[in-house]
This record gives sequence, structure tokens and C-alpha cells, in this order.
Amino acid sequence: MTKMTRRKLLATAAAVPAVSIPGWAAAPMLGPSQARFRRFALGEFEVTTLLAGTAVRDKPQSMFGMNVSEEEFNAVSEAARLPIDKAKFFFTPTIVNTGSDLVLFDTGLSGESITETLSEAGYAPDMVTKVVLTHMHGDHIGGLMTEGAPTFPNANYITATPEFDAWSKMENDRFESNVAPLADKMTFIEDGATGFGGHTAIAAYGHTPGHMIHRIESAGQAIVLIADLANHYVWSLAYPDWEVRFDMDKQAAAQSRRRVLDMLAAEQLPFVGYHMPWPATGFVEKRGDGFAYVPTSYQLSL
Repeated sequence: MTKMTRRKLLATAAAVPAVSIPGWAAAPMLGPSQARFRRFALGEFEVTTLLAGTAVRDKPQSMFGMNVSEEEFNAVSEAARLPIDKAKFFFTPTIVNTGSDLVLFDTGLSGESITETLSEAGYAPDMVTKVVLTHMHGDHIGGLMTEGAPTFPNANYITATPEFDAWSKMENDRFESNVAPLADKMTFIEDGATGFGGHTAIAAYGHTPGHMIHRIESAGQAIVLIADLANHYVWSLAYPDWEVRFDMDKQAAAQSRRRVLDMLAAEQLPFVGYHMPWPATGFVEKRGDGFAYVPTSYQLSL
């Protein structure tokens, strides 16, 4: 048997001519991709976050930290490795399957988008039995109608009394076209109400007049859907007193942020944030006079 040394192997390999395989080509660039749903168990329930869309916007300080200096905003952004000229938004409705109800929290920007995203997650619009509207901004009610007809034909609807009443008195085309026609199928709730087993609505006013967050519990496990309590994981959640352009009552919104974030940190509860980085789940930690967002890793999959 001939003994092959490393030197002989290298020499042999160098002597073999390159072979061209007909039809062989470099793999094409396919572009970025992102899963559009994430499902996990919560006790006896299943919770699915849905990525119904994203958007990039310029000039972040025109939306966040409007009451702090440019120097402070830039320093905070730099420390968080965030660009100061652009912000990315995520739009994340959430499905809760209780076994007897399929409950959708918020509906995204359009009926077409939420229908497509639901389909990827294994659901059809006619399977949804309840739709909970955390508030009436367009990116939460946009999917209620598709070409003038209800997107969720078998659903009943739940929203806060002060939220519906306030928007009923405003001139808002999206509310008039998407929400008002469904009023006869709506249940109007107050702080502390239950819309289905395992659900508790919690007032978090300020972002809008009747903005609510929602606690979901099953078999000793809990998660909180905070909707738009904080619209960004650094420029809003970490600095709850920073003004946000989208908050209709900025002082009340800041007070709600501090109260709810204190609760989440103290109870070490996971949460879903409608505009948090995908897949929109995380925890809150106290950090100095503010807070820190801690994304989930595998905790919710155990």
C-alpha cells in the first residue's frame, strides 16, 4: 500500500484539472426574507403573532423624543446602534386560539394583508370568532373591511366604550368606513372587563382616548398584549417620558407607559408589542429611571 503524505495529496490535487459541469451556475441572490407568523403555547391556548406589514420612515425624531434635544436623541440612538435618519415599523396583529374561540387582536393596514398573513399561519378569515380592537388608529382597523365587506364574516367585535365614543364624534373616514358599519356586532367594554375566558382588558389611555391593553392567561401562564403603549423599543419603551407624535394625549400616554411597564417588569411577564421588532415578543427590565426591552429567545417555546 502506498503511503500518501500531505505533500503528495496536495500535489495530486493540484494536478487534477478543474471540471466544468454543464448547466452549473452560481446560486442566485434571493433577497431578504422573514417568516410572517410565530406560534407558541400559552397554557392550554395557542398564541400566534402575525407580521402584517413593515414600513420605513425618515426623520425618527419627528416622531419620537420630540421633547428632548437633538444631541440627547442622537446619543441614545448611537448607544443603541440605531440610525438617526430612519426608523422601521412593524405591524403585528395577534391571534389567540382558546380552543373554543379564535380571537384576533387588531387587523393591520388592509383586509388583503391580514387575509394573506392569516393564510400563511394556517387560518382563514371565516374562522375568526372575535376581533378585539385595542384602539381605532388606521393600522389597527384597516383590515376590518375588504372591498367594502367585512373581512371576518363570522366574527363579533370587542372594543373600549370610551374609544368608540371618542372616534364617533370625530371626522375620520377610516372609522366611518371600517368600524361604524360593524357597531351592531360590537361589545363595548370598560377597564377590567372580560371578553372571553382567560382575557382581561386593562385601560392604558393616552395614545388614544380609550386605548386598552389585554392580559391573556391560561393554566397559570400569562402574557400581555400592550398594543401601542410603546411604539418603539428604545425611543418609547426605554424612555417612557419621551413624547411620541402618535399619542393623542402625550402626558396621559407617558403615565400609562410608566404604570404598565412597571407592572411588566415587577411581574416578569412576557408581552407582545404591536410595533416591537419582529416577532414582537419580549420582557421589560427596569434600567435607571427608564426601562430596557429584552427580546424573547426560546422562553415561549418551552
